[in-house]
Amino acid sequence: MTPIRQVTVVGAGLMGHGIALDFAVAGYEVNLHDLDEPRLRQAMGRLQATLQMLAAAGRLPPEDIGAVSARIHPGTQLPAAAAPADLVIESVFEDLALKRAVFGELDRLCPPHTILASNTSSFLPTQLAAATRRPDKVIVAHYFNPPYLLPLVEVVKGEATSEETASTVCALLAQAGRKPVLLKREAPGFIANRLQAALIREALAIVDRGIADPRDVDTVLRYGFGRRLAVAGVFEVLDLAGLDLALAVAANLLPDLESSVQVPTGLRQMVDRGELGVKAGRGFYPWTPESAAARSRAIAQALLQMTQLSDPPTPGRRG
Repeated sequence: MTPIRQVTVVGAGLMGHGIALDFAVAGYEVNLHDLDEPRLRQAMGRLQATLQMLAAAGRLPPEDIGAVSARIHPGTQLPAAAAPADLVIESVFEDLALKRAVFGELDRLCPPHTILASNTSSFLPTQLAAATRRPDKVIVAHYFNPPYLLPLVEVVKGEATSEETASTVCALLAQAGRKPVLLKREAPGFIANRLQAALIREALAIVDRGIADPRDVDTVLRYGFGRRLAVAGVFEVLDLAGLDLALAVAANLLPDLESSVQVPTGLRQMVDRGELGVKAGRGFYPWTPESAAARSRAIAQALLQMTQLSDPPTPGRRG
């Protein structure tokens, strides 16, 4: 397998520009492609703001900001972005037809050795590989927002993905300071979204049944077991508590938990009313642009503090 030296990210939105930044901080040259020139300019502005934030938090030497920025090459021409790529990470809108079209085009434009990865959170790699003539080099690399603060990347092989492709991508991600988890087989939602969907379904059911309101549910998560799960996984917690206790709780509680496969009624009603969250000014909470920005800053600062406690600074990983 050809060593990964040049990375291309297709899609300069919320996730794409963050993935590009993460590789650039790790020392890689990155082509950042988007068809929309204003979106590219906005992405580069976000990148500069994020680099300043990382420097202020001690995660990046201030003198490295210029060098990191210089490793990111924005452009609207896909052939130019694809031609030198050893790895492409697609991060366009979550639409299967669009992603398949992008993969088909990348397959035509990229060198034969290029690995084609997707940051999709829901589509299976086998679905994307069908649009290419290189299914052995198609894989999912699912990042989490923001990519430069959350180290997890779920790596998912398709039916035809080679072991060499999987091992190359996992090694690259580890070299870049990420925490890759390779699934044993592809499945909708991978690991994280399956777990998150189960939690969200029960949280919505608690509200719909009148057991508690959204603020109380969030308080329980933020000040209770959510903090514990940040430092110990669910199976570690079960072992520490004792599996006999876990069995007794499961036998008593599981029959009363929400198990419907239907979309929760309360959530559908809110969407029908136009209560879409921050973008609409109201969801489970009322929002203003100022309150949403303040909450986003608070989340970023908390993640930075957690990163400082658990990981060494990120610059210069590549050597």
